[in-house]
Amino acid sequence: MNRSFRILAQACVALGLVLAGAAQSEEFDLVIANGRVIDPESGLDAVRNVGIQGGVIRALTEEPLAGRETIDARGLVVSPGFIDLHWHGVRPESHRYQAMDGVTASFELEVGVADVDRWYAERAGREPIHYGVAIGHIPVRMAVKADKGEFLPSGPGAKAAVSAEELAEIARRIDHGLQRGAVAVGLGIVYTPAAQSWELLEVFRLAAKYGTFTHVHVRGASSAAGAGADREAGLLEVIALSAATGAPVHVAHIQSSGQGSTARMLGVIADARLRGLDVTTECYPYTAGATRIESFLFDSWMDRPASDYAKLQWVKTGERLTRESFLRYREQGGLVLIHANTEEVIRTAVAHPLTMIASDGFDVAPGEGHPRSAGTYSRILGRYVREAGLIGLPEALRKMTIEPARRLEARVPAMRNKGRIREGADADITIFDAARVMDRATFEQPAQYSEGIEYVLVEGVPVVARGKLNESATPGRAIRAPIAAAP
Repeated sequence: MNRSFRILAQACVALGLVLAGAAQSEEFDLVIANGRVIDPESGLDAVRNVGIQGGVIRALTEEPLAGRETIDARGLVVSPGFIDLHWHGVRPESHRYQAMDGVTASFELEVGVADVDRWYAERAGREPIHYGVAIGHIPVRMAVKADKGEFLPSGPGAKAAVSAEELAEIARRIDHGLQRGAVAVGLGIVYTPAAQSWELLEVFRLAAKYGTFTHVHVRGASSAAGAGADREAGLLEVIALSAATGAPVHVAHIQSSGQGSTARMLGVIADARLRGLDVTTECYPYTAGATRIESFLFDSWMDRPASDYAKLQWVKTGERLTRESFLRYREQGGLVLIHANTEEVIRTAVAHPLTMIASDGFDVAPGEGHPRSAGTYSRILGRYVREAGLIGLPEALRKMTIEPARRLEARVPAMRNKGRIREGADADITIFDAARVMDRATFEQPAQYSEGIEYVLVEGVPVVARGKLNESATPGRAIRAPIAAAP
């Protein structure tokens, strides 16, 4: 009996060696050789070789691999591609700035859209990186209330209560969007002050029904809110809605919503999580926010001190505003920067273990936009990891990769193979020079590519190679929840 077992064991060992040898001799589509692989899911941080076949990671090993093409990543970091949960861009060329910042998947989740099918159809075959969207309470409410605002409500969509019939129609449209594969429910409660508790409760109930989360800009919290704003109250409101319905909640840009209350608000989120509530949050690393000047947020700005108007910067010209220019630009509408935060608040948010990194970016063009649209991730890696030592590199990558993937994967099964470097995961990979990576975008010149991002692979296709953008590459795919019904 013992001799038989020995023979069987020897045969298994021999077979294993044969199989291992066959795996190592396979020729992959692409090999990433000799890079420092950091996988926040497993904790791996070591030099490895990565074999990619058919857009999927098929080998992760210390042994040499053969590939039809090889990237020599010696001295570079090989990371899962960055996942941005907060993006408002419309033009595909703006996603190229994200790709040059290391992003491989980008989601419009805070505002969302009213027509999920149309949004996905408009992007099919055109995008350099993956894309996904929420069904949005704001645009649905605007449609039901016939608000003519551009992107954000400026009339009844913000300021008028809904009737029972209108609420039923809002709920019907959100339900339909979730049936059509929206990845979450977006709410910008700060932009819809007339939306009261019962309306919001119905929206949260729909999110819970479909097993997804609400991505929320909380009431009373923005860069435009004054020092006396009760920011914690808006956070407590959505935590209560989450507790009542079972819908998870993700709080948008805690450093902008919280400002001087950021540390306290992060403490509230930590307390809620300790008590079993599914609450998450995010931040971006800039002291200025941005929004539409015609939105409700500026209704109280008709007669402010000159110092308040000077905090506003008109995006198209770069000028700081006065009361006169504020009133003129508010009449025409457009994007304004709000220089209202402090570096201390940014550091508090970036360092906190509960925050993910998300850009809150949007379309960017020469001389127009916000630097967060082009530089958020490189700024974290360059300024706060390398220069300041505020957080370690694996921790920063955790906030950019696996945590956003986990936020989405309960609703979107495809996300279970993103945000990771492991065999079987999608080959969405960012390769960067940790000694050189840095943002270059500024408030005056926001359309500047980051530097130090050497390669960005989207399902194995190089969108960025040797630090240069491949403008013809459009491997981005729709990331969508399962579709439950025909349109």
